[in-house]
Amino acid sequence: MTSRLLRTSVATALALGALGLTQPARADSSDGVHTVRVPDGDPHDRSLAPRTTEPFSLLGVTWDDPRARLEGTAQVRTRSRETGAWSAWRALDAGVRPPETGPDRDRAGVRGGTQPLWTGPSDGVQVRVSGAALPEGLRVDLVDPAGGTDVVHTGTVDPDTVPPAAGAPSAERPAVTSRSAWGADESLVKDPPTYTSDTQAIFVHHTAGTNDYACSESASIVRGVFLYHVKSNGWNDIGYHFLVDKCGTVFEGRAGGIDKPVLGAHTYGFNTATSSISVLGDYSTATADAVVRESVAKVAAWKLGLYGVDPTGTVVLTAGADNGKYKLGQKVTMHRISGHRDGFPTECPGQHLYGDLPEIRTLAANASKPAEPAPAGLTAQGAPGR
Repeated sequence: MTSRLLRTSVATALALGALGLTQPARADSSDGVHTVRVPDGDPHDRSLAPRTTEPFSLLGVTWDDPRARLEGTAQVRTRSRETGAWSAWRALDAGVRPPETGPDRDRAGVRGGTQPLWTGPSDGVQVRVSGAALPEGLRVDLVDPAGGTDVVHTGTVDPDTVPPAAGAPSAERPAVTSRSAWGADESLVKDPPTYTSDTQAIFVHHTAGTNDYACSESASIVRGVFLYHVKSNGWNDIGYHFLVDKCGTVFEGRAGGIDKPVLGAHTYGFNTATSSISVLGDYSTATADAVVRESVAKVAAWKLGLYGVDPTGTVVLTAGADNGKYKLGQKVTMHRISGHRDGFPTECPGQHLYGDLPEIRTLAANASKPAEPAPAGLTAQGAPGR
């Protein structure tokens, strides 16, 4: 019997080898994230052979030192659970850094990493990383956001805020899908949010990856990004303040109050006194629909309006770190609504979405209006008082 099992195991291994696949990867698993180490070897080229894995729908490559940069490229291909077909090679965006200050920088277990890539339901992966300087401890993080509902329940988050002073720019608060609606596991958020003084600017991002997703999957994508930021990057919470899908649905990001100046993890060197909106998808080649531009503009107009800020204006920000584009302490004039690439050396938010920013600023200005007190004798609904 033992001999027969041995022959069967050898035959299976040979068959998988002939297909270019290893046995299912030995992976560490924690809260929906499976990790597989990329083997050490050549200091300039590392790879993970094609292999069967646990189910996943989003992935990224991470490494030990959160301050180390991947001076090179990381590429992946994945196998669809639905068709069994392997994707083409796709490059990962390596422009992710931990915040320059705050608990997300200093907490134990913080790792460097690429942007996560939404793959859709998958069960196989192959990885290759190359470059002049590769960080230590490379691993691929496979995220399975299953377990929550994929149905988007659009519910308005009710901030407890004082309205802007009369005459200050203001805009109607947009509908926002709450964290509970998209399925955030609040037990994974260990520390309370950190607050800064105010919100002086908005940085627009894209999540990269694919645009080939159904909007019914958007909650899963947001949940996957949350798990990657918390379990793979080691941050306390998702890095973005807001996320917008290709249908224009707005999602609440980092906890702490959408109307509050919560310190995020989105633009290394400029996280203080700024907020962020990340659009699900890759806008390097694809164009954003009008509903996306309108949603980004509405969020920006409302958020900046809470602090009396004109969304078409500029502001001088001080770099909080040497980030490869600016030096620590450098004064930089930026648009109140800027792209990620304006503050950090990255292609984010993609050439097309970046090119939409002038229109988004105009839309935000149109959404803003002077806040005027109601005429005496009228109720809040505009009907004569009784």
